[in-house]
Amino acid sequence: MYLLPAIFFGWSLGANDAANIFGTAVSNRIIKYKTATIISAIFIIIGAVIGGEKGILTISSISASDLKLAAISVLSSAITMTTMTYIGVPVSSSQAIVGSIIATSLIEGTVKWGILSKLFLAWFFTPIGGIFFSYISYKIFARPFNKIKSIYVKEKVIFFATLIIGAYGAYSLGANNVANITGVFANAIGVKNAALLGGISIALGVLTYSYKVMYTVGTQIIELDYYSSAIAVLGESITVWIYALLGIPVSTSQAIVGAVIGAGYAKGSRISSKKIIFKIVSAWINTPVIAGAITFLIYYLMRLV
Repeated sequence: MYLLPAIFFGWSLGANDAANIFGTAVSNRIIKYKTATIISAIFIIIGAVIGGEKGILTISSISASDLKLAAISVLSSAITMTTMTYIGVPVSSSQAIVGSIIATSLIEGTVKWGILSKLFLAWFFTPIGGIFFSYISYKIFARPFNKIKSIYVKEKVIFFATLIIGAYGAYSLGANNVANITGVFANAIGVKNAALLGGISIALGVLTYSYKVMYTVGTQIIELDYYSSAIAVLGESITVWIYALLGIPVSTSQAIVGAVIGAGYAKGSRISSKKIIFKIVSAWINTPVIAGAITFLIYYLMRLV
């Protein structure tokens, strides 16, 4: 019963964040939607099971000790993410769960600000990491790619590179973000079970409800060519994977925004704007605050009932 909000949260995350991996490739018809979802689902689960432990331990160490409060925090995060996505406001699952955990920690009277400060710092460096790794990757791979004379061969390289990078991106997503889904329950059900359940719930979201978001979000970076788009996803994937190794859940949405900027600058474009900066900063502020407020609301409503 207490795990149902986590399954809902994972489903919502999968439905939305798969677009950060394969959105451009699908909307530009490089690969088919069905292929993208199957690859995403498989590698998200693999990433969650193999690489999700450190992040799960981080979230479990700062989450509420009471199982009911843990369920409330995940439910609040899921409501926040689903609602804000529906109305078109930028949202991050990592920031939603942290905002909810802060609220439950305040209710319990034990806020671990030391660990939370590391998470806040990671939020700031996530888009910067995306910019850096995307820019560097573009420069490294551009020379051998541009030496290919055959257009047919170039298309095949892009196709297979997109599949490989997409699989890596899905792995990174599962390894990093599974902690947001079931990390609060790790002390109750065990880390391995939390990783598996979280990975499966995210995969279900990808398989069942990512079609519209994948086509919509994918068009937001269509100004990049096929090569630049693949590099942007690579830069995002590296960033998210490194944070998974460090055990710090971060936002794939903010990583891909940074990665798109990095690929654009490497290509010679200037695609950064005040709107992009506002999108990142607004998610930093709005998401945890709203999730925390919903957590308090649900908690006190339950007490009244």
